[in-house]
Amino acid sequence: MPSLGLVVAQFYGELAAEMEQHARDAAAERGAEVAEMIPVPGAYDTPLAADRLARQEGIDAVAALGAVVSGDTDHDQIIVDAAAQGLTDVSLDRDKPVAFGVLGPGMSGAEARERVEYGARAVESALDQLEALA
Repeated sequence: MPSLGLVVAQFYGELAAEMEQHARDAAAERGAEVAEMIPVPGAYDTPLAADRLARQEGIDAVAALGAVVSGDTDHDQIIVDAAAQGLTDVSLDRDKPVAFGVLGPGMSGAEARERVEYGARAVESALDQLEALA
């Protein structure tokens, strides 16, 4: 049974909870176990927690979840770019799948709420990559 780590950015608490539930449901449907979940303040904070999980021998893959909503500046783009690069680095450094399940940039809160099922897609992506690399 594949063992997953989840990192869940809590900045938008309700969205985070829904994304996490979709992720857990997808893991169960695929016969995978969510071995550990680390909550972090926001999407920018996901790489360090993903690295902690990826270093564990009992974790086969990691999915990072969160949402970044547009504001009056380019802040959303900067945060998503940094999180994506950091998570890519973790995957390459630890030789484990790390799936990017962060919503945004360039979306409103309403658009993010419509996409909470992407929590499941991140888990499916991590598991698909794990199978492809086996």
